[in-house]
Amino acid sequence: MPDAGLHTATETPADAGDGAIRKDAPAASLNPRFAGFRCIRCGADFPTADYPEGCPICLERGYPASVAAAFSPLPRIDALPSKRGMRRFAERLPYRDFISLGEGDTPLVSLPRLAAEFGVANLHIKLEGANPTGSHKDRMSAQFIARALDRGASSVVAASSGNAGVSLAAYAAAAGIRCVIVATNKISSAWRNAIEAMGATVTIVDDPLERWRLIKDKVKSMGWMSATNYLDPPVGSEPFGVSGYRTLAYELAETPLSAAADTIIVPTARGDLLWGLYQGFHELMAEGILPRIPRLVAAEPFARLEKVMAGADYRSHFEGATALSSIGGVTVTYQSQLAVERSGGTVAAVDSDQALRDVERLARNGVYLESSAAASLTALRALRERKWRALTNVVLIGTSHGFKNSAN
Repeated sequence: MPDAGLHTATETPADAGDGAIRKDAPAASLNPRFAGFRCIRCGADFPTADYPEGCPICLERGYPASVAAAFSPLPRIDALPSKRGMRRFAERLPYRDFISLGEGDTPLVSLPRLAAEFGVANLHIKLEGANPTGSHKDRMSAQFIARALDRGASSVVAASSGNAGVSLAAYAAAAGIRCVIVATNKISSAWRNAIEAMGATVTIVDDPLERWRLIKDKVKSMGWMSATNYLDPPVGSEPFGVSGYRTLAYELAETPLSAAADTIIVPTARGDLLWGLYQGFHELMAEGILPRIPRLVAAEPFARLEKVMAGADYRSHFEGATALSSIGGVTVTYQSQLAVERSGGTVAAVDSDQALRDVERLARNGVYLESSAAASLTALRALRERKWRALTNVVLIGTSHGFKNSAN
């Protein structure tokens, strides 16, 4: 692998000014099989370090792109009966030892009435709202906080007005690490109360993009670790954390009905979960565990990635209004584009009002989702209306619990 000194990876030591790691903070153990990172765009290999800005080579060339965890070798997947959740896949994660609040092993639920209504043979939903803080973000936070402990960081930060902020605050509290969440003034009192109850600080800014500028300054000047992207154009969230999303693909592959899925629909903003799913499925196909990668469909609140797939520059801003705050924003990422292309998937821009109606439709089938998560069903409707491919076995990713609707 190239020498780390040739690139601009962030290897800042623990900052001394803002808080301190608890004396009894648990240790985090880096997996000896972890071999560093590889750029998803140019293929360059990088040694173990922190790459919050993705690939330094692509960034210098003006095409920001994420880096993905690499292993040498990656052990065959093996569910450990003495453990549960993400810990079952510890040997395939960057950190084998990490703080767990019980993330993973989320339910897969059949939706037979909706399957008949939408004309598909099988329709299932993976209820990520069953994670400890009510969203898929816990899979990322567990690995990110392990990295923060290993690096000795005393402060972690994220740009979030919802799921990511609550999740990071919870895992930082468990680790005894100071946490700052940078939000806009649109954050609800429910979200803010939850974040502050766990000991995190909430900093309010007016402009969503101003969150990224503030975090970038803290990362550069004070050595804080950011769980979320702070670049514009963005690269996605911190790569140690994003690697945790691969476990969702592992769980789907364990169950015959979801392993047979031809299409998986994922509510998408900057594509961390979308990319994690693609990477996990790609690994399993390479190992002969799956015959193919399911088609990944990105459900978005207005045309962003859809325009990129039609030829627009992924580094652009794409204006649009939406009530689906968890998947809002004017930017996309290269990782989203790549996951859709390589899986043979597509993008479905959904109507926000229809997504809000689909919250109730799903609830009448026993599944209560946050409105942004219900966009997965709305995207299925859009695919059927445009007659996109033969859809037989479909899995929706229910990214967040509906109790959070009161916090929107």
